[in-house]
Amino acid sequence: MNRYNARPAASLLALATALGLAGTANAAVTVTADAVFVDAAAPEGSAVEAPATAADPQQDAAAAPAEGEQTDGLTDIVVTATKRETNLQRTPISISVMGAETIRERKVQSLLDLTDGGIPSLRVATFEARQSALTIGIRGIVPLDANQPAREQGVGVYIDGVYLGRQHGLNAALFDIERVEVLKGPQGTLFGRNTEGGALSMISKAPTGEFGGRIEGGVGNIGSRNASIHLNLPEVAGFSVKLDGVYQHQDAVTKNPLPGQTGWGFFNRKGLRAAVRWQPVEGITNDFAYDVAKDENSPFYSQLLNYNPNGCLSGGTNLAPLAIPAGSACVTPGTSFTGSQGTIRSLLPGVVVNGETLMRTADIGVPQRPSVDDTHGFTNTFKWKIAPELELRSITAWRGVDVEQWDNSGGAHRVPVVNLTAACAGANCAFSRYSLADLRQRQFSQEIQAVGTIGSVDYVAGFYYFNERVSDDAATPNSMGATAIVSGGVVTGATYAPIPFCTGAANPLVGAAVQGCSIDRASNVRSKSYAVYGQATWNATEQLHITVGGRYTKDKKQGELTFSRGVNYVTNPTVAAANGYVPLDKEWSRFNPMATVAYDFSDGVHGYVKYATGYRAGGASSRTSDYRAFDPEDVKSYEVGLKADLFDRRARINIAAYMMDRKGSQVDLSTIQPTATGNFNNLVTFNAPGTTKIRGIEADLTVKPTERLKFDLSYAYTYTNIPEVPVTYREFTSAGVPTGNFTTVPQKFYVVFTPRNAASASVDYEVPIGGSDTRIKFHLDANYSQATQSFDQFATKNDESFVVNGRISVLDIGFGGGDQKLTMGFWARNLFNTQYVYRRDPSNSIPSVQSNAVAGVPNITRIANNGGILGDYGNFNMPRTFGVDASIKF
Repeated sequence: MNRYNARPAASLLALATALGLAGTANAAVTVTADAVFVDAAAPEGSAVEAPATAADPQQDAAAAPAEGEQTDGLTDIVVTATKRETNLQRTPISISVMGAETIRERKVQSLLDLTDGGIPSLRVATFEARQSALTIGIRGIVPLDANQPAREQGVGVYIDGVYLGRQHGLNAALFDIERVEVLKGPQGTLFGRNTEGGALSMISKAPTGEFGGRIEGGVGNIGSRNASIHLNLPEVAGFSVKLDGVYQHQDAVTKNPLPGQTGWGFFNRKGLRAAVRWQPVEGITNDFAYDVAKDENSPFYSQLLNYNPNGCLSGGTNLAPLAIPAGSACVTPGTSFTGSQGTIRSLLPGVVVNGETLMRTADIGVPQRPSVDDTHGFTNTFKWKIAPELELRSITAWRGVDVEQWDNSGGAHRVPVVNLTAACAGANCAFSRYSLADLRQRQFSQEIQAVGTIGSVDYVAGFYYFNERVSDDAATPNSMGATAIVSGGVVTGATYAPIPFCTGAANPLVGAAVQGCSIDRASNVRSKSYAVYGQATWNATEQLHITVGGRYTKDKKQGELTFSRGVNYVTNPTVAAANGYVPLDKEWSRFNPMATVAYDFSDGVHGYVKYATGYRAGGASSRTSDYRAFDPEDVKSYEVGLKADLFDRRARINIAAYMMDRKGSQVDLSTIQPTATGNFNNLVTFNAPGTTKIRGIEADLTVKPTERLKFDLSYAYTYTNIPEVPVTYREFTSAGVPTGNFTTVPQKFYVVFTPRNAASASVDYEVPIGGSDTRIKFHLDANYSQATQSFDQFATKNDESFVVNGRISVLDIGFGGGDQKLTMGFWARNLFNTQYVYRRDPSNSIPSVQSNAVAGVPNITRIANNGGILGDYGNFNMPRTFGVDASIKF
């Protein structure tokens, strides 16, 4: 059945014919006042469209108005969530889409710019304070530490249909992005493993085959500047080429007083991309793209937010450590120790405690150089339409990431911090932990798809293969020395200076950042994944559509911990065995089914109920001395949704409510682990017993009351609950001697970076200038998030956030007598300069919270103190940034 809006049906039918929309007699062609759209997921759909690879400019032209063209109502939005290009409103998945125009209006230069919460269900945060690795979550599936080689993400990130295996390098500069699709809820059937929370899919603009392009540039505060060029070359012998180059720079947000050293919050990004489309004959298209990018950056500054916040000491502060008396109320309830409960660390002279505002200059300068992320890779997508209703596709990709990490964001603000005593008068006492690391990742993937239609059934079937190799190493030397100023035997102050670090012999087994260091940890991991999948939609009637699907996946993961706490496990196997070390050699398999029943109540109102499953692969924690393995976590989701275009397409509302039950939740416990060479801090990852419950509601409302005015409002409610885990501790005296006493206490865990309530609103208004295409556009968006946790074992919360962004643009100014168009704009992010702590670490503040295992595991211990009490430290959001930019289209 063909659908038409009566008003301009005849003209649009002529347009459709001119565009050459092909299909069989029962192909679904939807024609509206705003767009022409081939809907492959519609009840009567049989057209076979492109996969979720680079956006086809001809299909985009058919699916939406030309840029700058005004329409009476809301336009159709094209998505690729079902491996076909379909209408967002007819796709039975909760999806948010950020198109190229929205990306420009919000000044989104990299995925890090999504931290303000423009899509409420999508949470983006830095790992620790580092720009070089991003934590991405959807619907309460947010990993605490996917930074390790043997750990996985809970949300899949894709570029042109290719899965990106690591969170490293995700902050690279974005090239010419057509749109970003955020698929919410498990996508285990079509997208596979590590998509239990959903998927973030970026689609690049493809070559047009016609000469043209765009040049952009801009400047702003904090020394920011950016430039890009996007050039399409004319088609020659079936080949079309598109070239992209990007450059982005920002000076340090927090200055470093130490001469010659980089400040904090700096970045310098650059990248090149070349895309070639080959269409030798009708029905065959081959897209090849190669990209290379370099991101130099420094972490955000970690401030000391308070001092001794739990009242472990009454009275003033001293420069010497002070014992916490036994039985102190600040000690974790349910535990008892003999002797003292650790010490209060002294504040070094000159250290500033500031929990209110971002420090624009650090109190004590420390060594800091930029981290470097190099990303590169190619993708080849081959499509062959072997019959009118069958298309075969091959997506082949190879990618790599190389990281040198230099993170001295904590300085004098985190333990271990030197206790400044008279003993430091004659020599530097070391402090300022410098977190150094190297990571190298290589991945290859191959996917084969068959997309087609048989009668009233639309189907997708495929095979997927993924191979990844990752190695990393890390060291944490102290980089500064404090020399006490002593008068009459009393310490009255201190001077500070850098000290040599990592001065040992060269080590060919580790990377450049940790050369000469005592290696804290190093590991190598090899992962392989195989999957077959299928999904079919039976269009039972014109209104009723029933979809079923399934995916079988087999994972194999092998790995070795080669260094731990300065010990080379390869050359010291006896020590490795004494520490309980076991190499990783695991296999897992999963079958992930899904089912959806969708119903079209009318041409503009569509509802669905959905059951979906997903999982996150298992692995091992390289932050433990025994390389302890853990299993996958699995999620089941039950969802009901409604999508409606109302009031002659002046309003659009999409609502989804869901329940998710997750078993085997991968949680992390900070520990002190006794080993053959001493007691060491570890982060143990294990599968929590019981069922984690996640419940939520999502709503998106768009209203376009006039041709020039549009409002958007999005809201997400997310409830999460991980059952308490009983943890048993063996108690020690303050001297580290076991007492023979054991205590079992319930340990509460939290889902990180997941607000209970989050919302985003925006307004766009355009004013035409004269009778030309030129117009002024005003954009304003506001984004709110309730407070969240940064760590899954601490109840301590970050601040709530409220950020407003804005832009004023003059669009499409004609000049030169041709098709050239100039666009100029003034933009501001965090317009009102609101400041909040987005990441708060209480591990500086809480004594006696360390253990090395959970109930049921042998050798469960707790040691009284983890280096002393200082205070919470954390990171503030970016201050207000603003600037001007311009672009020329030709």
